[in-house]
Amino acid sequence: MNRFTALIVGVSILAAACGDDSAPTAPAQATTTTSTFTVPLSPGNEVPAITNADASGSGTAIIALTVTKDAAGTITSASANFQISLTGFPAGTRVTDAHIHNAAAGSNGGAIVNVGLTSGELAITNGSGSLTKNGINVPADRAAAILNNRGGHYFNVHTALNPDGAVRGQLSSGSFDPGTSVPY
Repeated sequence: MNRFTALIVGVSILAAACGDDSAPTAPAQATTTTSTFTVPLSPGNEVPAITNADASGSGTAIIALTVTKDAAGTITSASANFQISLTGFPAGTRVTDAHIHNAAAGSNGGAIVNVGLTSGELAITNGSGSLTKNGINVPADRAAAILNNRGGHYFNVHTALNPDGAVRGQLSSGSFDPGTSVPY
């Protein structure tokens, strides 16, 4: 073998050993996590506290907040499922809506997640009623704010008698299950 052929064979072997750095790498997977809040609701938690006919009411909200995070850990989408149970209200109470608000205990704040109840959807017959609403869109920035500061958010239910809220509970006042990450 002449020197020229040996040189070409050597260069070919060296090129093969170095590999091709332009091959794409597999993208990192997104993860989906569900955090569950079990929130006791009381008229005494409203600001000001409820003292009219709805003062005998109470309830529980179970909120399952599902977020999808990209490979960097940034929330890219979120949704919530709500299970609302109310009891002790006067028969025929008309529930008008329910929301997650951004404010600490003892203060009121704006609604940031609307459950989107329609008139009569949560019927209070014989003083009690319950409802499940699934797949409520939650903006990614609001979901991040809730998860980063549960105590700075509350859930409340509004009635015709108390349009600003009849029963309320801080997201941090109940039990909290931070969920698990699942590859998406």
